[in-house]
Amino acid sequence: MSFLLDPLAYTFMQRGLAASVIVGIVCAVIGSYVVLRGMAFLGDALAHAILPGVAIAYLMGGNLTVGALVAAIIVALLIGLFTRQGTIREDTAIGILFAAALSLGVALISSIRTYALDLSHILFGNMLGVSATDLWMVGILGLLVLAVIVGLYRPFLVVSFDPTLAATLRWPGEFFRILLLVLLALTVVISLQTVGIGLVAAMLVTPAATAFLLTRRLARMMVFSAVLGAISSVIGLYVSYYANIASGAAVVLVATGFFLLAFLFAPGRGLIWKR
Repeated sequence: MSFLLDPLAYTFMQRGLAASVIVGIVCAVIGSYVVLRGMAFLGDALAHAILPGVAIAYLMGGNLTVGALVAAIIVALLIGLFTRQGTIREDTAIGILFAAALSLGVALISSIRTYALDLSHILFGNMLGVSATDLWMVGILGLLVLAVIVGLYRPFLVVSFDPTLAATLRWPGEFFRILLLVLLALTVVISLQTVGIGLVAAMLVTPAATAFLLTRRLARMMVFSAVLGAISSVIGLYVSYYANIASGAAVVLVATGFFLLAFLFAPGRGLIWKR
């Protein structure tokens, strides 16, 4: 019991644990759409596309998270605009905006002499450095994302996997598609403090991919991935505390371990189970 309770005696561990669980759940739930729709590249692109917002906020002395949020939403809306009505392919638009935003971010960051120290937590995450303000922001945005996904579960399901039915029902498919992009952008932003830009895509994809191996129903997949994301976050945080390693990396490695177990032993789909 002391192994579990001793770290929680510190306030920074309590905040880090709460933030990591929220991020693990939100990333895993929306990650179900990312995996099923083949949007893994989009998640990674949005994570890197927020760099200009972070850099501009830093140069102006503003809040880095707010800067990242604005940049992520702008890029998500531009992707929706460029791909509207099939003008260009989604992967093409993502590639163009990803490269442009990343280049702008690198250009701005390179002008900041102290960026290696001041922006390292944005690049690599720092769960143990979550402040009370950060926790409130993560909690509010996380609940907002989950509320929208749960409230609009059926429209998102139909628009994502049966556009013809959505058109027959006269549902605004384009609106729901762009809304999903915005929700993904919000999820990327709230994940910055915990896992950082480099590992956001892993938290979006890995728990959801693990759940995909365990069930064929979207609702169950979301529940399984949320549980796996939360457990991975808790275990990873404890590993980070006792092994003195980067918290974001520890969480991702734990999530990857769960994926490998499912890949090998998942009933009906696991490699060893089939053999």
